[in-house]
Amino acid sequence: MRNHHHTPKFSIITVTYNAESVLEDTLQSVISQTYHHMEYIIIDGASKDSTLSIINRYKDRITKVISEPDKGLYDAMNKGMKQATGDYLCFLNAGDSFHEDDTLQQIVHTITESELPDVLYGETALVNNERHFLRMRRLSTPEVLTWKSFKQGMLVCHQAFFAKTSLAEPYDLQYRFSADFDWCIRVMKKARTLHNTHLTIIDYLEEGMTTQNRKASLKERFRIMARHYGMISTVAHHAWFVLRAVMKK
Repeated sequence: MRNHHHTPKFSIITVTYNAESVLEDTLQSVISQTYHHMEYIIIDGASKDSTLSIINRYKDRITKVISEPDKGLYDAMNKGMKQATGDYLCFLNAGDSFHEDDTLQQIVHTITESELPDVLYGETALVNNERHFLRMRRLSTPEVLTWKSFKQGMLVCHQAFFAKTSLAEPYDLQYRFSADFDWCIRVMKKARTLHNTHLTIIDYLEEGMTTQNRKASLKERFRIMARHYGMISTVAHHAWFVLRAVMKK
């Protein structure tokens, strides 16, 4: 029997820093949600551009705004988490948006369990600056997700991974580029129920990460995988990835 008595509260957290060119789409996608059991928290790193005046235009629809210098993205996310009072956390970066106006409502409708799942997850579409669909994310979401799934890489985009607030620990600030990868694995290790919504949840703004950052990010991911899955398993997986890449050429 399908039961719709769940009305979980979502804490949506957007971290901004000089985000004037991409922020408005994100704000509008949150405030136009048809599901209203949510709070919206914006953590700004003391932007120097017009980010704050854009936020100000929507301030009656935003639960909390903090603007002050921080130690980077994950430090700001930790601040946002401290403010969250919802059942679930959703980190929606400036530039990213919900796929549809009723995305949160659709997510809630997929929950048929009597208890709220520990993690909700779904698909991510990549869009360009004009919000035009480019393609689905390269790594496809597994039908059944466990903490071991990320041995294959980050199979679920961080923005399309909603964790129960009660399970979430702070992001580990020793990682500058891939703390979200580590965070998701730690959440999944504690989670008993991980629920596949089978929905496209997020439109992710495809902006190229610099090659330099990509290298640093991959090195961090390697360290994170070795920490959670052991060095031998991680090296074996990476050898397989390298071999596949070479064979494709």
